[in-house]
Amino acid sequence: MDTRIAQTNHRLKMAKLGLQIERRGEKLALRGTLPPRPGSPRLRPHQQRISLDLPATIAGLKQAENQVKIVAAHLIENRFDWRQYLPVAGGGRLHEMDLTQKLQAFELYLLQHLAQSHPPSSVRTTWEKAYVPYLNKLRAIAQSSSNLSLPELIYATVYATPTHSRSRQVCCTALKALTEFLQVELPTDLKALWGNYGTSQTQSRELPTDQQIIQAYEQIPNPSWQFVYGIMATYGLRNHEVFFCDYSALANGDVEGMIEVLNTTKTGNHEVWPFLPEWIDRFSLKNIQLPAVNTDLSQTTLQRIGQQVTCQFRRYQIPFSPYDLRHAWAVRTIHIGLPDTVSARMMGHSVAIHTRTYHRWLTRRDQQQAVRAALSQNRQEESRQE
Repeated sequence: MDTRIAQTNHRLKMAKLGLQIERRGEKLALRGTLPPRPGSPRLRPHQQRISLDLPATIAGLKQAENQVKIVAAHLIENRFDWRQYLPVAGGGRLHEMDLTQKLQAFELYLLQHLAQSHPPSSVRTTWEKAYVPYLNKLRAIAQSSSNLSLPELIYATVYATPTHSRSRQVCCTALKALTEFLQVELPTDLKALWGNYGTSQTQSRELPTDQQIIQAYEQIPNPSWQFVYGIMATYGLRNHEVFFCDYSALANGDVEGMIEVLNTTKTGNHEVWPFLPEWIDRFSLKNIQLPAVNTDLSQTTLQRIGQQVTCQFRRYQIPFSPYDLRHAWAVRTIHIGLPDTVSARMMGHSVAIHTRTYHRWLTRRDQQQAVRAALSQNRQEESRQE
């Protein structure tokens, strides 16, 4: 066996691939100059080994020689990634896994990654809502079309979602994260398949007027769900956020009526002020009375809590969705003239998302301000000439 390894290494040396095969006990490994491993303090490539977990047999040696060619090609193209060769969370190496195992490894990786930037309460919700449906669809297509490669399966999953829809956008985002984790190269970037959901859907949205919002409040017979509705209308909260707020300042008669969304929510801690302030009294919001909803996140999720709000809207035949109240709040702040950075912060999202979502109303506001400024300047010049 050692003679065969030496013969193979001679061929590799003549081919100038820069890698050699080593026998370590009953297993084979590669050795050569490789980039630093993840988490290494080293900054430059240096001599390292790649454990192949291949047996020191003739068959294993043939596989090892093929791996040398693959690794050498990735090094030349600057595409080498240690994740393909290091054991991932749960054990195993990506290049040895089937699709099901790769998806399981991706789940472990993503949950750990999300935990670094998301509140603990939203990690599982984000995974179940934004990733699981599309990975399940990918798995189902793979089972029914075993002849397709992974890139083909990914495209098939995208095309199986409606065009110009939020689901298409979320699907592309989820599968892009998967391809980056697996180091799968696609000829067409998934972002190019998003469609134009953001612009077209936002501009066609019909939002309730303030008067319609007040009328709908009055048709809710349950005081607790009236409170939920009133808080969402007045503060622009997400469905689940109503149940994770500090209302102490509001209950104690704070003049500004500020409430604090707690860190257990989807986007973490942030403060929100009422627009319109007079709705605090109109909807009796100083009298805090939340409905009996299970908010123990060890037993439920933020998504399920939010779904209960949506169900109550349907039950009381509210003619618009809970999120329409949130969008109406945002547009209200635009008309009032609140700076976009402040509105975005109170809504718990970035200025970029705020601008994209409310582009139509922001553009109209800016145009109106420009026209008014131009007319005012023109009147001042005419007055001076007189």
